[in-house]
Amino acid sequence: MKLAVLLLVGSAIICTGARAQEDTSDQPDRERIVVTGDRLQSEGATKTDVPSIQVPQPVTVIPAELYEAQGAVSISDTLNYVAGVQANPYGPDSRVDGGFVRGVNALQFRDGMRDIFSYYASIRADPYNFSQVELIRGPSSVLFGSGSLGGIINLVSKIPEFAPQGEVSVRYGSFDRVEALADLTGPLGDTMAGRIVARVRDSGTQTDNVPDDRVMISPSLTWAPSMDTELTLIGLYQEDDGGSTSQFLPLVGTILPNPNGQLPQNLFIGKPGWDRYDGRLAQGTAMFRQNLSANVRLNMRARYIDSDLTYFTHYPNSYSSPASPYLDADQRIIGNYASGSYANLEIVSTDNNVQLDFNTGENIKHVLLAGVDYSWSRVRKEDGLAIETIDIYDIDYAALSDYGFDIPRAGDAGFIYGSTEDTETTQLGFYVQDQIRFFDRVSLVLGARRDEVSTSSFGTETIDAGATSFRAGLIAEVVNGVSPFVSYTESFEPIAGATSDGSPFTPKQGKQWEAGLKIHPSNSILVTLTAYDIRENGRPISDDTTPDPTDQVQAGESFSRGFEVSGSATLPGNLSAIVNLSYNEAEIEGTGQQLDNVPKINSSVWLTRPFDLGRDVVLLLGGGVRHSGDSKSYSASFPDGLVTPAYTLVDAMAELSWSDWSLALNATNLFDVEYYSACLARGDCFQGADRNVYATLTRRF
Repeated sequence: MKLAVLLLVGSAIICTGARAQEDTSDQPDRERIVVTGDRLQSEGATKTDVPSIQVPQPVTVIPAELYEAQGAVSISDTLNYVAGVQANPYGPDSRVDGGFVRGVNALQFRDGMRDIFSYYASIRADPYNFSQVELIRGPSSVLFGSGSLGGIINLVSKIPEFAPQGEVSVRYGSFDRVEALADLTGPLGDTMAGRIVARVRDSGTQTDNVPDDRVMISPSLTWAPSMDTELTLIGLYQEDDGGSTSQFLPLVGTILPNPNGQLPQNLFIGKPGWDRYDGRLAQGTAMFRQNLSANVRLNMRARYIDSDLTYFTHYPNSYSSPASPYLDADQRIIGNYASGSYANLEIVSTDNNVQLDFNTGENIKHVLLAGVDYSWSRVRKEDGLAIETIDIYDIDYAALSDYGFDIPRAGDAGFIYGSTEDTETTQLGFYVQDQIRFFDRVSLVLGARRDEVSTSSFGTETIDAGATSFRAGLIAEVVNGVSPFVSYTESFEPIAGATSDGSPFTPKQGKQWEAGLKIHPSNSILVTLTAYDIRENGRPISDDTTPDPTDQVQAGESFSRGFEVSGSATLPGNLSAIVNLSYNEAEIEGTGQQLDNVPKINSSVWLTRPFDLGRDVVLLLGGGVRHSGDSKSYSASFPDGLVTPAYTLVDAMAELSWSDWSLALNATNLFDVEYYSACLARGDCFQGADRNVYATLTRRF
């Protein structure tokens, strides 16, 4: 496959080079200064084009140029330098993207519609497919219905442009990563434009015997017969052949001592050739905009997703006795679970609204939004679990069963149980929002929403739930460049799947108070300070009474409170800086214990600066430091808490651009610090990300 990748890239570069030689008079300047997107336009916060500086909540937009410069190879990585976020909380997870926002799992949306409805039923989104990633902190249920209380991650798809442009790249890096990327767009006629985004990758990972191969292609068309009408269709096919980089290694031998030494970071405890995380994803999206008049706009969006996944993995039985998981006096032999799952996920979603702009006085402007959205999802899974034993310090891979390259079933040696899941969830929501601007200085946002949700298991057991959510916020530029804000928001989040006893999850509900200050003395500087208090019911937490680490139950009331400071600036000499600091306390009410794997302190700094070397040659240098504070986890085996130590990582980049070419070098965890992202008192540890270095050669035109 590596040879195919290289041949594809070589052909693409030759072809685009020939095309670029035809006319270079109108080529754009390639001197790029990578800055934060805090001030960039985001429709995610309000579903309108109101500037984010007028929104009474923190909004961060991370443009693709920024997260690519920071070395992001996953959606989780795009949030490495964002305040209030614990990105990759369980290390570099090749199965799912994740991040804690204000101590709460953030939900993922794509183009304003929810993208993920269940864990381990789909493959990860590809960051190359998006023009920017938006993080909206705090509840957004008034507009999105199933929005997480901590915030939502909204991925903004690349769409066709009528100006011809594009790029092709070849990349090689750590873990024998070889890949080709292409992004081509331009007019197909006077009223039609097209785009195609593609990636082909053959790669290993930091975990032995776990590949990270991908084929992704996303074609799109935009039809715009006039300035008032626009229809965009986006297709996506993606196929991943991979495995699980998370090996759930036992505490004794990782963070706790074992007389046989520390287990290596790259240790694989599964069956080579059997363990896998292989998925196929097909989806289609339609987005339609019609300006009915100068002040009335109709927006309609719809998506269908079909996903199939095969997930076979192993993990050691460190849960029965977390502090003493071994079966022998030498502390080498341990039970090894074999877990197999087939999953299918279908999603139908649509969001339709009308925007009306009007005035109720000379200095009072309204942007009124009224809409209805609907989603239907069905998750079907078949699982099997068995157990064997291994010498984890000298694994005999050949002795492990392959279960006929199927999931473990009754009759197989060591079989424990099998289960099936068939859960359907429908949600219908009606929402209204009014953004009122007074004297071009004060913005008041008011919103309300009603949701009705129905969840059924195997078509019989049905749970119906409904909720009304409210939102109110005020932001005012009291003096030039200084805008204090305050807001109250509510959340309502239906959860697909079931608890460990098979009961469907009931929806989570919560509310947040927030107050802050946006300081923006110029277009090149923005500093946001904010404090918040979140209350939540129904948070899924680990069920430590079962051997399956993915089993969950729902907790009672929990809270998350803290503050965030984020700043971005372009300073003299074109030095761009991003600085973040956050503090978070997150507990289940009455326990007095910080939630598992939620550090109280996170901070980061990212700097870039271009250097003009003359003759159309520009060198861009950048680097950053990320710090995550220590975290605690509690269980009966560790009543005083198990501490995962703090860690600090350094990232760096250099890009040399000349004419239409560029050569970039990216390095994350530059000094190859060995650390654990999370060690949980239930019994397992998750390795942190190893150093990852890769070079990218790009031809733009």
